[in-house]
Amino acid sequence: MSARGFSGGGRSLEEAQQRAATASSRVKLKKFLLRYYPPGIILEYTHNGELMQRSVDLLDLTAETDTEAVLNQIVEREKMIKEAHREPLRKLIFKLQAKLGGGVVKTNFALSKVLRAHILPLTNCAFNKGGDKFITGSYDRTCKVWSTDTSEELQTLEGHKNVVYAIAFNNPYGDRVLTGSFDKTAKLWDASTGQLYHTMNSHTAEIVCVGFNQQSTTYATGSMDNSAKLTDVETGAEICTLLGHSAEIVALHWSTAGDQLCTASFDHESRVWDARTGRCVHVLSGHTSEVSSAQWNFSSDAIVSGSIDGTAKIFDVRAGECRATLTGHADEVLDVVFNATGTKVATASADCTAKLWNVSSGRCEATLSGHSQEVSKVSFRPQGDRVFTASADSTAKVFDVNGGKCLQTLEGHGDEIFSLASNYHGDVLLTGSKDNTCRIWKT
Repeated sequence: MSARGFSGGGRSLEEAQQRAATASSRVKLKKFLLRYYPPGIILEYTHNGELMQRSVDLLDLTAETDTEAVLNQIVEREKMIKEAHREPLRKLIFKLQAKLGGGVVKTNFALSKVLRAHILPLTNCAFNKGGDKFITGSYDRTCKVWSTDTSEELQTLEGHKNVVYAIAFNNPYGDRVLTGSFDKTAKLWDASTGQLYHTMNSHTAEIVCVGFNQQSTTYATGSMDNSAKLTDVETGAEICTLLGHSAEIVALHWSTAGDQLCTASFDHESRVWDARTGRCVHVLSGHTSEVSSAQWNFSSDAIVSGSIDGTAKIFDVRAGECRATLTGHADEVLDVVFNATGTKVATASADCTAKLWNVSSGRCEATLSGHSQEVSKVSFRPQGDRVFTASADSTAKVFDVNGGKCLQTLEGHGDEIFSLASNYHGDVLLTGSKDNTCRIWKT
């Protein structure tokens, strides 16, 4: 191609190169940030004076991966990384690999605290990212903020006129709390002071699921009125209403970039929505009964859904098509979750088991047995080496991902465990039970 053809309008190739260099100079790398789970490096940089971040995902990184090959790929792909950055970047990759390599890891959990959080029954509990605070919702119409270490009640968030059912921190920041209620409203609160920022009151039935995008700019609410709504965190203004489901929306989950939302409904379908326009991008169909839960993988190119029909399905989000149907449970699938890197899925079922699945093949790798009643919740330890389950038999269990052996049973609750949460480091567990207590377990 000629210089004229390259540059257009008669400008020289040299001029074009100078312009490219000038544009490049407007981008300046400030620092690297580590992300352990899933493994990645965040580039913090300025572009035309504005501070920005970009993620370099290293989902396939292991302790055995060729460090130099990874380093070279990153440097080649990210033009803002210069030769002077190679050594600091190499050290960060080594640090990630050392973390992934593990060594001696404490995996046994011991009971740290028992907390009777509310007079009336609990509905849900959730950690902030670090696990030093957690929140509880209740039939007493309040949400409470607690210190994990001291069990001190830090704030009581009062104002709802009915059950506070759905609760969430705006992780990773943890400075806002969102509550969704049977009074048809959602409220946004300051996690430190308990100040109410605003109330969203445009649903016409109970709100049963809520969640922030990771950027903490928008929150979503799902309701028994068959709709979901997106609201601006700063202003409290409603951005859009997501219409299309023909039955209750019972679960929702944001994509990593915060530009798409997945909703799961009792109409047997999940839907993918463009958060900027409110347009339905895909209808994920194929289940023959109510969808109980749905979740994105970290790469946001796949969604797993679980159904009362006893199956889970993995969908290709770009095509909107089912990639695999996970069959093997003898009863309803109540919860589904990807591991941090998106290579495995865990399912929890009313058949008293959980199962581990290989995402690529759709094959069941292990059945996690030992519970005597339905398994209502399942989650991976962020490191990916353990699976946690919670059951109606009043116990939680810890399983080894490799082989599915039960390593520990957490006993002490007097009734069904319906809520299970882990902190980012995977060394603190929180269980919530119908016995009206929360239990904190630490390694």
